[in-house]
This record gives sequence, structure tokens and C-alpha cells, in this order.
Amino acid sequence: MGTDADIAAYLKAHEDKPLLRFITCGSVDDGKSTLIGRLLVESRRLFDDQLAALEADSRRHGTQGERIDYALLLDGLAAEREQGITIDVAYRYFDTEKRKFIVADCPGHEQYTRNMATGASTADLAVVLVDARKGLLAQTRRHSYIVSLLGIPRVVLAVNKMDLVGYDRGVFEAIAEGYRALAAQLGIANVQAIPLSALEGDNLLQRSPNTPWYEGPALLEHLETVPVESGETASGLRLPVQWVNRPNQDFRGFAGTIAAGEVAPGDEVVVLPSARRSTVAAVLGPDGPRERAFAGQAVTLTLADEVDVSRGDVIAAAGDPPAVADQFAAHVLWMSDAPLLPGRPYWLKVGARTVAASVSEIKHRVDVNTQEHLAAKRLELNEVGYCNLSLEEPVAFAPYAQNRALGGFVLIDRQSNDTVAAGTLDFALRRADNVHWQHLDVDKAARARIKGQVPKVLWFTGLSGAGKSTVANLVDKRLHALGYHTFVLDGDNVRHGLNRDLGFTDEDRVENIRRVAEVARLMADAGLIVLVSFISPFRAERRMARERFAPGEFIEVYVDVPLAVAEARDVKGLYRKARAGLIPNFTGIDSPYEVPEQPEIHLEAAATPVEAQVAQVLAALKLD
Repeated sequence: MGTDADIAAYLKAHEDKPLLRFITCGSVDDGKSTLIGRLLVESRRLFDDQLAALEADSRRHGTQGERIDYALLLDGLAAEREQGITIDVAYRYFDTEKRKFIVADCPGHEQYTRNMATGASTADLAVVLVDARKGLLAQTRRHSYIVSLLGIPRVVLAVNKMDLVGYDRGVFEAIAEGYRALAAQLGIANVQAIPLSALEGDNLLQRSPNTPWYEGPALLEHLETVPVESGETASGLRLPVQWVNRPNQDFRGFAGTIAAGEVAPGDEVVVLPSARRSTVAAVLGPDGPRERAFAGQAVTLTLADEVDVSRGDVIAAAGDPPAVADQFAAHVLWMSDAPLLPGRPYWLKVGARTVAASVSEIKHRVDVNTQEHLAAKRLELNEVGYCNLSLEEPVAFAPYAQNRALGGFVLIDRQSNDTVAAGTLDFALRRADNVHWQHLDVDKAARARIKGQVPKVLWFTGLSGAGKSTVANLVDKRLHALGYHTFVLDGDNVRHGLNRDLGFTDEDRVENIRRVAEVARLMADAGLIVLVSFISPFRAERRMARERFAPGEFIEVYVDVPLAVAEARDVKGLYRKARAGLIPNFTGIDSPYEVPEQPEIHLEAAATPVEAQVAQVLAALKLD
């Protein structure tokens, strides 16, 4: 047994080893799990009981006869073992004398593209496996595109199962040449091609005598020696603030992990997006004050001035700050079963900042198998689109190619809080720098005051035929008679002009409501009481509309009738045509209506006379 000093020296050496994060990806049954399993076994990083369990599992499953099935180390889910495929990302850790490794075994099926992107998001290198018998496949192109999209700087092309093609040099070189052409097309600059057999161990840990024509490194040798690059281009300090540390009244520090650059006491910094400037007073690490800290290190900074800094702000070098913008061109990988619809509101998280955002336009969808650009109005699960993003507030950012921390983002569903997309910021749209809020000397309060009223928006929602327009028009008539300044925005009328270019798909319904909400907001700014009568079937869009108004200014009026009653009132014959298949995407028939959860006014329209409904609305307005 070693002394305490020996143990401490061993732990210190282990702590200081460089770390390489890499992924393995490829087509189904290309041998990814076998490759990683053999690396774990051959590097002698398994405990005896793990090895015994692997041998027992191999005998029980019988996939490799009497030999060890190395893939069973990775295919940990019961469903995977039953199907013989990998469906989730499996992470494993191992190390050698030279380096520590975290490896992610990514699924090969197209329907698990989002899982593959999850594993690739933090990787320094990708091992792309190709079956020597099959050559480059659509999956190879798809995975390589995701590798390129997520900025992984280096690729190992592992041409596996060379034993099944007789270690043919021509087969290997043809595959390697074809992949290098693909890599050049995708912008992947560093490719190392290695012929190997994961099952037999050829060129895995050391060069194999079965490939005397191959003069490059074995796989593990390459993984141990390949340069680990941060993927960030040279820049000044970038510190996304994750936590404002205030243990007492005498200390206020700003904690986070340095995303780029370095920092030392005395450095001049700027806080973004507020653009407030100060000087670094101290740099604190886990062990106390530091003279200097670098990218990748977690630190707490204190500043010389009392500057307003919040979680999500970025502390940056004053002489080299990142850009600030609120509109972007971006690649978006959609990860939800429900489709992405332009205009629908989400939370966007970039760095430590979370802001309200929406996809304002899908420029095109990318076929991840061919990289072809296709027209699209929505994105479905596992699809990638090139989109314009619109944020409610400006954020400090860097293009993803320059800095992953400030250029990578996720979109979060505002109802379920699920992560629904991941993406990369490419550049700020030019108009984001040119469009500013113009100060108006006559504001909303002044315009309302001269009218002697408080601006309101009454948002009538319900099925077609529920009676929304009837109630809204009668309320408008009563308000006008009382001397109030009002205006009605009716769904049918607006579609004759402002929204005449929109249809009735889910995507067009979202845009329809977005436009109407913006018009209603302008009218409320003019001091009016606005009555909006739209089916507006989706809760997310009604919430988006509500968020455009001050608290108490937006009143949701749910005109509630059963579907059968709405159909019985079908004076336009729309329901009859919808059930006959003549009108697609009709709310209540083949397009959903999401009932309001907590409307300010709930009108039981089927059982309540219209005049009583009008009185209920007027009473809720509290005009006196």
C-alpha cells in the first residue's frame, strides 16, 4: 500500500490529466457500442465484478457465441438489448496514463437525431463509424451534418468491420476519399481515417499486422494525442453571470464560468446588455483570490463600483465586448413531438440568460440526410430549420462558430417547461441594430385621459358560432352610447384586409393572432377600449396576446357553448362543409380548440340570453 504522499501525488496527477470528450455515431449496427465496450475492457478500467457480469451477460444473450459481447457494456436499457440497437445516449468514463475521456455512444436511428445532438453538444471530437461493407450511408451524412452544425472541430472516420472485407486497402481508401469530400462540403477541416475491427481489436489500441499498408495511428493512440481545442476563437473576457453572490451586506460577487478570454484584478470591464462599466476589484476561485483566471474556470468577480448586475448578464472586456442584439438568424433543431410554429412564444435560454422569444420566420428546412434546402412553414420532430428569431429583450451573444456558450441556445415551452429545441446563433439581423423604440411625447396615459377612460382590450374567444361577434357588437354599441371611445376587431373583417394573405393552418392561425394582438396594442396605446372577436383556438397565442398588455388591461372573455349548439347555429354552413371534408383545419372538427383555463369573464352562452351576457361583460369592466 502506498503512503499518503503517494496517494496524494497519484490523485494530483490524475486531476491534472487533460480531458477529451468525444462521441461515437454512425448507422445502426456499425459497431459503436462494441468499440467503446472494447476500449473500456482493453484499457483495464473495469472492476472485476463488472467484467464478470459482462461475461455472464455475453453467455446469456449469446450474440457473439462464446466470446465477450463488448456492446453489452453500453446497451444498458432493456429495450436496447431486446432489439439489439442503441436508442439513448450512453455516457461512459475511462482514462489512460495520458488522458481522461468521457465518451457518448449516440443512437443511429433518424428518429433519435435529437438524442445524437444532445451527446454532441459538448464534444471535442466525433468518431464517425462506417461499416466497411456498406460504405457511406445517409446516416453518415446526417450525423456529419449535426457534427458540423454543433461545431465539433475534429472527426475520426472509423472504417469498422475491416475483417469482413479481408482488410482490403482499396475499400478503406475509397470510403476515406468519399468522406473527406463530404467533410469539405460541410466545413469539417480535421479528419483522421482509421481502418479497424472493433470486434477483433485491429487498430484499436495499437497498429494491427492485418493492415500493414496503414501507416497512421491506432484509435486510442490518436485519442490520447489529438489536440483538445476549446472551439472558441480568440477574444476578450466573456463571463456569463450565473449567480449574484451576496452572503452579507459587505460582499457582492458575480459568479460564473469564463466562456472566453481571461481576467485579472484591475481589468476594465463592461456589463451587457446594460453597457455599464467598471473595474475588476478581485478574482476569487475555489481556493481564494487569484492573480488571473482563464477560459473554462469557475470564478467569482467583485467590481470596484456599485453596478447593477443580474443573473444572465455578461461581464466582458471593456475594450473587446461582444455584440448585443434581439433578432438573429439561427439554425434550430426541433426536439418536440408538437411542431414548431412561427410566431408561437417560447423561452429562449442563451448562456445564463432566459428571455421571451419566438421564431418569426422559417427561411428553409434542411434535409439532414442530403443537406438540401426545402421550403417549410413548420418544423417537425428531429427536423432542422434555418430561422429568424425575435427576442423580447436584447442579449449579449457571439456567433456559435466563435463561442459555444454565447452562441448556443435552447427553446423552452412556456406551458410545460420542456426543452423543445436546441440551436446555434449565426449572426444578428441588421435590422436589430436599426429598430429602436421611438419616444412619444404624448403617451398612452395622456391619450386615455383626454378621452376620460382607461384603455382595455376585451378578447372574445370561443368556437365558430358561439356568438362572439354578436356579444362584442352589442357591448360596443352600449359603450358607445355611454360615451366611451371603442373599436371592434372582428375575425372575419380583419381577414378581408390585414390578414387576407393568411389561411387556416395552425401556422397561419398563430400569425393571424400575432398581427391582431399587435394592432390591438396600438389601439390601446391610443387610449381606446378594443373589442377583439377571434376564435383564437390556442392557449399559447392567447397568452402571447395577453403579454403584450399591462396588468389588468387584457380581459379574456370565453363565450362558451357545446359543439353541438355551435353546429346548430351554423348559419354559414361551415360545420356541415367541414364534416364533409370540404373545409380542412376547421376548429372543433379537425383542428383543436383549447378551452381557456382562467378567463376573466366566462359566458355560459348556450343557457344565458344575449342581453344578460352583455350585462355580465359591462359589470366586469367596472366603468363607474
